[in-house]
Amino acid sequence: MKNRIRNIFIAGLLVILPLSITYFFLIFLFRKLDDILAPTFKRLLLFFHISSDGYLVPGLGLFTMLAVVFLVGLITRNVVGKKMVEIGERLVAKIPLVRSIYIGAKQFLEAVTLSNNNIFRQVALVEYPRKGLYSIGFITGTTEGEVQLRTERQVINVFIPTTPNPTSGMLVMVPQEEIIPLAMTVEEGIKFVISWGVVVPKPDPETLSGLSSPLVPSPLQSTTPYDNLTKEVKSDGKETREAI
Repeated sequence: MKNRIRNIFIAGLLVILPLSITYFFLIFLFRKLDDILAPTFKRLLLFFHISSDGYLVPGLGLFTMLAVVFLVGLITRNVVGKKMVEIGERLVAKIPLVRSIYIGAKQFLEAVTLSNNNIFRQVALVEYPRKGLYSIGFITGTTEGEVQLRTERQVINVFIPTTPNPTSGMLVMVPQEEIIPLAMTVEEGIKFVISWGVVVPKPDPETLSGLSSPLVPSPLQSTTPYDNLTKEVKSDGKETREAI
């Protein structure tokens, strides 16, 4: 009975605590931005001899911050903006303490947004770096060109991320039959890597039942089949392979 009550209480905490933390964090951020930007906006109105009464509404700081972020995004998407960012990053890289904070924050944000990137098609398990050891990998596509012709096998490109920063890692080309597909989404796979394997997604039994094949073909159907990359040519009774 005690265990049942405790489990029910813990289940309630697991729902309420994340919501409460999120709520109070947003309120803190909301008010902090108002405290920082509202006085600046007020001085700007006074500079143009405009009364600030009625203009300073709650949320003005947050709105201004979003507008600034959007404007910076527009600037950095052109050649001049990218060059300015590169110069700024080189200057930041020369400051010891600031460099560590900036690089860490940038890598974390890249890791968080990585799950929304379309380059990762599916999460898979591969034996890496040796037989008997398994690593989480993200399928990026089918291997094509010279690499495919040299291997003469259907090979898949798999990105093996590092932990806890999945923005770096190794690209390995794995034979299709050696890939173990996973039912977790790319976002869940990223969370698993970032958390050192602590955050484990709950498997869906119905989804797992459809993963008996070495590789789910659906993410790779849009790519060029490997059968079209080479063809057999018979010459003097001997079979050779040449690129098409």
